Amino acid sequence: MKKIRKCVIPAAGMGTRFLPATKALPKEMFPVVDKPVMQYLVEEAIAAWCEEIIIVTWRSKRAIEDHFDSNPELETRLDNSGKFEYLKKVQSVAGEANIVYVRQPYPKGDGDALLRTKNLIWDEPFLVLFWDDLIDNPVCAAEQLVKQYQQVQSPIMATVSVQKEDISQYWIVEWEREGNLLKISRFLEKPQISETDSTTAVIGKYILTPDVFGFLENAKGSVWDGEIRLADAFISMQKHKDIYGFDVEWTRYDTWNKLGYLQASIAYALKDENMREDILQYIKTLSQWQK
Repeated sequence: MKKIRKCVIPAAGMGTRFLPATKALPKEMFPVVDKPVMQYLVEEAIAAWCEEIIIVTWRSKRAIEDHFDSNPELETRLDNSGKFEYLKKVQSVAGEANIVYVRQPYPKGDGDALLRTKNLIWDEPFLVLFWDDLIDNPVCAAEQLVKQYQQVQSPIMATVSVQKEDISQYWIVEWEREGNLLKISRFLEKPQISETDSTTAVIGKYILTPDVFGFLENAKGSVWDGEIRLADAFISMQKHKDIYGFDVEWTRYDTWNKLGYLQASIAYALKDENMREDILQYIKTLSQWQK
């Protein structure tokens, strides 16, 4: 049984939904209170026992690399001034795992981004975390998925139930229950309501086996934009091996859209004891003003 040692975090998207902010700042570096989304993902991978984290970037994402690098000048200044709480915050988490970077030269889809990591993954199962989904739970989603993978030794994906009217925004799966897992029988990428009765959506957290690269290499690019999509590889893979879904325990924030990002920021601010009462009072004041 091979354990999960590696995590891939695709971060090469253009972030058009958050323009103009993403013109200069990668969307993965947007802070939720005082910590960028990307750091939450790296910490989640480390909590799931990953030893190597592979971040797929492109030319406008240099800020990600800088964030996880050390900053000796800043650290020395904070140390000399006795600001040890801030020193702890800025010291890189890179010491807890080996973080490496792979460039995706052109925006050719999430499948192409994953293919860029093939030579680093080699023959191991691996964790994949997309920036879109921020999960707040005492046991992180990645850790829950790793534990389930150890039972089935097959690809497994985090799933969530969505509203029927929202299924056209997600990868939807049809499934049969197998214990506490969902054995996936069909993938549908952003279907119309008339196409399925399922409201079970796959979100951006998976454990994949290395044979996914073969399916990605054989996947044809979209006729619309030439992008290679993971969804197409999953459809092909499902015909040859079992793929599972798992409803992890969580409070989920969809940081892919502006509302979800703002909800995450408010929720995490309310968890901070130093901010909670002020935030609640401000929300109360806003509510009264709206009336």
